[in-house]
Amino acid sequence: QVQLVESGGGLVQAGGSLRLSCAASGRTNSRYSMGWFRQAPGREREFVAAISRGGSLTYYADSVKGRFTISKDNDKNTVNLQMNSLKPEDTAVYYCAADPSRLRVGLDSPSWGQGTQVTVSS
Repeated sequence: QVQLVESGGGLVQAGGSLRLSCAASGRTNSRYSMGWFRQAPGREREFVAAISRGGSLTYYADSVKGRFTISKDNDKNTVNLQMNSLKPEDTAVYYCAADPSRLRVGLDSPSWGQGTQVTVSS
């Protein structure tokens, strides 16, 4: 498996921007589809965005489409999530996930980071 470490979370006012990064280490000789999920207090973990192994395909939850952009640097083994026009309802712990065998990560993907807190104040 690959180890994932997220960074870039923090506190921002509504309408602001944040950029999350996820660095992969370990068995990075294999390409992984990667993505982001989030979990707010009292709620289930939900899908946010995903990118295919080669980086040519991207997927977004309807709630973030047009505001968030996912990108992947296979040379650096990182995946980024640019979050613009943030809303208080975006407040959650954001988790990075990776999957070596599927086109798109899912809740059952084998590798997860520890999460990074994003708080959007109104």
